[in-house]
Amino acid sequence: MIMQSEYIMNLASKGLRIDNRKPEDFREIKLEKGVTGNAEGSARIRMGKTEIMVGIKMGVGVPFPDSLDKGVLIVGAEFSPIASPSFEKGPPREEAIELARVIDRGIRESKAIDLENLCIKKGEKVWMVFIDIHILNHDGNLIDAAGLASIQALLDAKMPEYIEKEEKVNYEKRTKPFPVKFKPVPVTVVKMGESFFIDPSLEEENALGARFTITTMDNGNICAMQKGGVEALKIEEIDRIFDLAVRKAGELRKLLK
Repeated sequence: MIMQSEYIMNLASKGLRIDNRKPEDFREIKLEKGVTGNAEGSARIRMGKTEIMVGIKMGVGVPFPDSLDKGVLIVGAEFSPIASPSFEKGPPREEAIELARVIDRGIRESKAIDLENLCIKKGEKVWMVFIDIHILNHDGNLIDAAGLASIQALLDAKMPEYIEKEEKVNYEKRTKPFPVKFKPVPVTVVKMGESFFIDPSLEEENALGARFTITTMDNGNICAMQKGGVEALKIEEIDRIFDLAVRKAGELRKLLK
């Protein structure tokens, strides 16, 4: 691993990558919607060898005390051992918690979901939206892949019918589009030496000095940020990362259906 990291860093010093991509190149991306009929909405993404499936499930519950007229959003990420030898069974790992929080923050802070439209009866009943992220194969850049797939799954989602008199949900009837207002997209930029790259592979992640994810809205405004890695970043470097993230997010957003 050390020798490989040194090799990757040596390439990075020349602006080169181990898979021959250019610094601003994504791996091949395949994005599908409606991949399962058991969810209200779903999507699967393949970003290089990284593969993730996202499902949207809905139910009726009680609102949070500080938002009695708003629906509830809950994002969870499952790191199955089949996705990577480094994933183990048991409670959510730190990486799984971080992934879920970054995706949650981007959707919540962008107000991509109109939570007020998910209120059934103020203070008593609201729709609860569960975004379940399943890592099928881990080969780097889980945040960007999961973020794009989550928005695609939301765009694919149809709301089930709620029968007020019987106080039950009819999952057989799903026709109303889910209220998605914006399309927040995360873009992760990694720093290796003095070079910056997008869409890091797992090999590159093991060699990086710093990682910075910026989630932007359709208009380019920032709605979430997340820093990783041990190296610090200068203000001018963050400005450079922001410009790159906004530009590349526009490319990813065009893939949404």
